[in-house]
Amino acid sequence: MDLAFTPEEQTFREDIRAWVRDNLPADISHKVHNALHLTRDDMQRWAKILGKKGWLGHGWPKEFGGPGWNSIQKHLFEEECALAGAPRVVPFGPVMVAPVIMAFGNAEQQQRFLPGIASGEVWWSQGYSEPGSGSDLASVKTRAERQGDKYIVNGQKTWTTLGQYGDWIFCLVRTSTEGKPQTGISFLLIDMKSPGVTVRPIVLLDGEAEVNEVFFDNVEVPAENLIGEENKGWTYAKHLLSHERTNIADVNRTKRELERLKRIAKAEGVYDDVRFRDEVAKLEVDVVALEMMVLRVLAAEKSGKQSLDVAGLLKIRGSEIQQRFSELMMQAAGPYALPLIHEAMEAGWQGDAVGALHCAPLTSTYFNLRKTTIYGGSNEVQRNIVAQVVLG
Repeated sequence: MDLAFTPEEQTFREDIRAWVRDNLPADISHKVHNALHLTRDDMQRWAKILGKKGWLGHGWPKEFGGPGWNSIQKHLFEEECALAGAPRVVPFGPVMVAPVIMAFGNAEQQQRFLPGIASGEVWWSQGYSEPGSGSDLASVKTRAERQGDKYIVNGQKTWTTLGQYGDWIFCLVRTSTEGKPQTGISFLLIDMKSPGVTVRPIVLLDGEAEVNEVFFDNVEVPAENLIGEENKGWTYAKHLLSHERTNIADVNRTKRELERLKRIAKAEGVYDDVRFRDEVAKLEVDVVALEMMVLRVLAAEKSGKQSLDVAGLLKIRGSEIQQRFSELMMQAAGPYALPLIHEAMEAGWQGDAVGALHCAPLTSTYFNLRKTTIYGGSNEVQRNIVAQVVLG
């Protein structure tokens, strides 16, 4: 395993850094570096900038319009974007459903759906979890009944991240009740503007409606929107989840937040406190260890060896580290971090702050990051999977 970047890779990194510096809007970067609220326009604007360059699908092969980068190049691109203050690419289209369409969709579906994803024009949402089916996705109950050349879909999805912005949603639906639960699931693409689709926001602790409930009431979906074979959706879902859980680790954004933590600690006068510095040092060691784990996977891929099956480990450690960041930021600001001022998440807010302005958004961030150990498969379930698959 060689974790050193080659001269060619370093040149690639510098080229990416220069391009991002020249093309990332300053107002968006300011919001990201200060953990302020990103609007749909902010996220879409950056997505379209990347799409115009051909980099929104930066992990795509050339045959589908991507740059054809190897795993190391993809990592360097993501790192330079994160450190510059670029918004995290909303993954549901380019990172999640696109690989499924590439691997299991037919040529007509690829030609129909992939261009809109690559350009950033079409916003996709994920319809997996249900009120009774979170980590146990095999128990989904949303039903799709075949009637001629269409499916009639009835049911409910929940925790649909940014579903209020969605144009399309990819869903796990039950098409059969025979055999094991996993064998009766299909993978269906649904236009969210279809009659019978209702999106209802769920207001979270931080005051944001980042997640939603999505209801399907006799929604008609053309049968041509079925990916692959009927009742084979579980196979496609597992393919997608491997992308999601690796993505959740988000080591590059974590490195950016480490620098933010240090800025806040210095501004609040606690960075020179030995005990606080010890906690920062522990966290920094964990970040380096997480990055080493990611680089081990990339090194295996680069050499053509069997990729390490550590998606669950990456998800566990990445999510816990994100929560630890928010906790240390709160500790650094002390009582000044306590007031929950929802309006302080907006750029340009000029309200009455308790303490410095950088303290005002901290409680919102802390509350929001409570989710990380739950979504994408709770960490408790991930530990069971790691015990079975990795440890044997």
